[in-house]
Parts: sequence; C-alpha cells; structure tokens
Amino acid sequence: MTPSDTTSPAVLAQLQRRSADPKRRILFTGATIVTMDPDLGVLHSADLLVEGETITAIGSDLNRDGAVVVDATGTILTPGFVDTHRHAWETQLRRIMPDVDDLGAYVMSTLAGYATVYRPHDMHVGTKLAALTAIDSGITTMLDFSHNSRTPEHSDAAIQALVDTGIRGVHASMGPHFGNWDKQWPGDLSRLKETYFADGDQLLTLRLAALATDEIAGPALAYGTELAHTAEELGIGVSVDAVFGASSSQAILGWAKDGILGADLTLIHATGLTSEAWKAIGESGTTIALAPTSDAQIGLETAIPAIDEALAVGVRPGLSIDVEVALVSDMFTQMRALHAIQRMRAVNAVYGTEQQPTRITTHDVLDFATLQGARTNGLQNVTGSLTPGKKADLLVIQAEDLNNMPLNDAVGTVVLGSDARNISAVLINGQPRKWNGRVLDVDLPALRDEVHTSREYVLNTPAA
Repeated sequence: MTPSDTTSPAVLAQLQRRSADPKRRILFTGATIVTMDPDLGVLHSADLLVEGETITAIGSDLNRDGAVVVDATGTILTPGFVDTHRHAWETQLRRIMPDVDDLGAYVMSTLAGYATVYRPHDMHVGTKLAALTAIDSGITTMLDFSHNSRTPEHSDAAIQALVDTGIRGVHASMGPHFGNWDKQWPGDLSRLKETYFADGDQLLTLRLAALATDEIAGPALAYGTELAHTAEELGIGVSVDAVFGASSSQAILGWAKDGILGADLTLIHATGLTSEAWKAIGESGTTIALAPTSDAQIGLETAIPAIDEALAVGVRPGLSIDVEVALVSDMFTQMRALHAIQRMRAVNAVYGTEQQPTRITTHDVLDFATLQGARTNGLQNVTGSLTPGKKADLLVIQAEDLNNMPLNDAVGTVVLGSDARNISAVLINGQPRKWNGRVLDVDLPALRDEVHTSREYVLNTPAA
C-alpha cells in the first residue's frame, strides 16, 4: 500500500456514499497512533474506529464489520491541532506588513485603518480563508477572536464563514477598537447565542472577547466585573487579548480580588507579567494562550513567549496563530518556535555553570497544540486527544514521505519533521475535510476571486 493509496479517491467515494449515515463506521488500520491521551500514549501498528462523529475504539485488530477501511500503514494519526487565538477577519491582509516594528504599528495600520472599512462580506471572506487554511494545515479547532464586530451583520458573517467551512469554530466576539460601529456589543451576544449556539452538541461555540486594559481602545472593551457578569449570565467563557506588562499585571491582581479569574478565562500572550500576577493566575486555574511567533516577531513586551512562567505556576498553555498580517498560518511553526526559544533560554541561563537546563520536549509542545489548546478553549471533553468517547477530530500524516522517512520517533516526526504537505487527511467531527492532500468542497478559483476583490476594496477605501 503506497502513501497515496491510504487516502485514495476510491476510499473517499465510499465515505461520501455513506455520509448521511449517522452510524457510519471508519476504521483506520495499521497506523502509528499518537493519542495525546496520558493513559494511552503512542500505539504502534494500531487501529482506530470512528462511528458517526465519535472515536469509539483504539487498539489492535478491531472489528471491521460494516466499516469503510482505511489502510493507514506508514502513517501517523494525531489529534487535530487547536488554535486558541486568531484574528481571522484580517486574512485578506496576509503578510502586508511582514517586518512590523511594534504593536503600535500594527494597531494603527490594521485596527485604526483597514478594519474601519470592512463590510460584513469582507468579514466572511477573511474568516473563511483563515478557516480553510487552518484545515489544510491540520488545525481542526480555531478560536476566531473576532474584534471587528461593527454591526450584528458583521458578527453573523464571521460565524457563517465558520459554518461554511466545517471547522470546529469558537467565535469570540468583541467590538472594534476604532471607527464607527453600532455599539451593539456586548448586548448582541444574547442574540448570537440564541441564533447560532443554542445546541450544546455542535461544532460551534461562543465566547466573549475583551482586552486586558483600557490603554488601547478605552474602558468599554476592557475586561472587568461587568463583562465577567455578562459572560456568566450567558454561560460562556472569556478570552482576553493584549495581556502584557505592568498594567495588565495590575489588572490581573484586581480581577483576582474581584473573583473573576478562573478556568473559564483565557489570558492571551501574558508576556512581561509580574510574579504576583503569575501567582494569581496559577492559584485560580486561569488558562493561558501563547502566541510564540507573535510575541517574538512583533516584540510584545519582553518579546519572549511566557512558557517558563506559565509552567512554573502549573499552567500548561495552549498555542495560537494571532495575526496573519505579519505572521505564519500554521501550528507546526508555533510548536517549533516555542520549542527552540524555550530550549535556547534554558541552556543560556545555565551556561558556564554546573547546573542542568530545564528544557521542554517535543511531546510538551504537541500537548500544548492539542490537548491543552482544547482545555484553553473550554473543549477538553470534546477534542484535543484521540480518546474513545471524544469527537473524531484527527489528522493522517504521511510518515514515509521524503521529508519524514524513516519513522524513528512519531512525536518528533510530527513536531520537527512534518508540515501541511504531509497531512493527507483531516477529519473534523467524523467528516473528511481534507483528503488525499486536498481540502474538500472548495472552489479555489471562485475563492481566489472573492479574496482578491475583497482585498482591493479594503486597500482602496479610505479609513472611516
């Protein structure tokens, strides 16, 4: 069986003929399975059974009766990656400022400029492009920090884009920083929940998005007791961006005093925080979303991803992409960047001494990109590991491709060797979304026209 046969068009045709069957069985056989489940570990020459939306069994010589069999010999099965923070609406502006100097330059060009002219259609196009790119690179869950919700229609368009792509999407809604808008947020969250998120067992979930302080866009967007109460009433989590430096550290201590830290709250970046702030984060079980390339490239506070600080207080963070205006789109790069930066710092810190460096491992960063990302997004019981009972969000990675063979260490191959071209299949909720190396159900010429037309409108319309 050659690698291309593993996810062949013939197998896909079988799957599609039975797509309406809620009990459809898919059996992957003979794979190296990196479960990321602490109790299951890595299994060799093993089988994985999907029934409907759910992983139901992992082991050897599983029952094939009634199943579409996928010979996964020579492949690695892993959980899909989980992106804990991406501003998806900006995707038409990819790499428009690749050498951005600092946060202020990004804020003024993108949030005070381009964002102000976005129409609902532009929100849909950017978010759809981000989600499809995520799927192509193995990200099965994406939190869209949608901070350009100028009207209810802007929010509707962003959510519909997630629906249209079939990704497991988390819509984190926030009002825009600058320009004219309807001031419907956060009141509109109740409508969004009732319209799009009423079913608890669905691909999409809702969160409230906010900023850490009022320094960038004023007090209306800053997290505090009022927004925490709104989220509590709606029964949704909160993701807070721009968490860095002395002012955010003070804010965190204030939130601790007010009792609004906790597991349903995610703090994004978390660079340059004080030890007191980290202590409050650790004691409260607050989650952290790191953005390794963003912190380093844009230069957010210390410019060093706060991995050591998080681990020191018992927090295992999720990872995120952030802004494609200046950064890459994929999780492989985030894992490698964090792995290299932390290990460089660890060795440098003890250079010339008798001390041994404390270094993270490839397993650590894959854990951050999968199981911990799911926990950070409030979805740890749904996705993030290949565990029977969880939804079937998984990747088929070719281990015998030119850049991966021979397979010596599965986790090391995923983290240090692989990229999007090695992902032959992506399943989300048991449905194939990428197969034989191609994202399914995408009219690429039509999408390209949409993207280019939207970009030209945004770039050539004066800021409002």
